[in-house]
Amino acid sequence: KKAQRYVTEWAMMKENCIGLLLRGNVGNGKTFIAACIANPLIEKGVSVLMTNFSKILNSLSAMFDVDRNKYIESMNSYSLLIIDDLGIERNSEFALEQVFNVIDSRYRSKKPLIVTTNLTLDKLKHPKSLSHARIYDRILERCVPLKVSNQNIRKLNAAETLSAARKLLTAEKEDL
Repeated sequence: KKAQRYVTEWAMMKENCIGLLLRGNVGNGKTFIAACIANPLIEKGVSVLMTNFSKILNSLSAMFDVDRNKYIESMNSYSLLIIDDLGIERNSEFALEQVFNVIDSRYRSKKPLIVTTNLTLDKLKHPKSLSHARIYDRILERCVPLKVSNQNIRKLNAAETLSAARKLLTAEKEDL
């Protein structure tokens, strides 16, 4: 319902630079909810980029400084930026610097950002390092934290897949 409301209120969200921080356990639908926001906005003609830090870091690691800055700035051409899986990136100095650059650039652009993460709100509010604090502080200023606590969808899908496979394999044995 909150995802639908975000889409419905998009003009105000954009004007006020209000983003979301979708947090919760692995497999509980954070990425799905983010896509449920992205798709109807795209259908309305809103420019949306949905990506993750692993992809961003892979792209940035192959670039020189000037190209890195242009790449990061290019993400601000989108009305909404959705970054999936904050916290899975390597904690190298380079990775943290680039994550900060992406978040800070978006922060300064005054455009909305949606972030998904498995990190707890406590870890986001009380990070272990200054590098993390600089990143999380900007996110928490602009993104409303929402806890997603659905069942693990992947476990449910795995159970269905296993059940279907057993039926198929059992039927095959009977045919022999």
